[in-house]
Amino acid sequence: MNETATGTIVWADLTVPDAQRVREFYSAVVGWRSEPVTMGAYDDFNMLSEAGLPVTGVCHARGANAHLPPQWLIYVTVADLDRSVTRCLELGGQLLDGPRSMGEKRFCVIRDPAGAVMGLIA
Repeated sequence: MNETATGTIVWADLTVPDAQRVREFYSAVVGWRSEPVTMGAYDDFNMLSEAGLPVTGVCHARGANAHLPPQWLIYVTVADLDRSVTRCLELGGQLLDGPRSMGEKRFCVIRDPAGAVMGLIA
């Protein structure tokens, strides 16, 4: 996730109770290969394109991710994460997770007034 224009979808991942099984499912159905991402006591997975580039993630619903919904979650770049969270709440949305750090970036997961979920990252 390099510097990207505000409002751009930069990543998508899926958080599920059994990431190993779901990783194998998508490898067989879509053709993705996987690369483990060490989370300490277990591995999550980057799913790789045929060219070997990371295209998405499949994560275990454990630790800090235990309460994330089991759905494909997109992440959209915002200019100021704290301001976006404030506006979300002011406009009737909910903060489901975070903000928290991921490398040099910070992200959160929100739910809009209609119930749709998305990640914001800055």
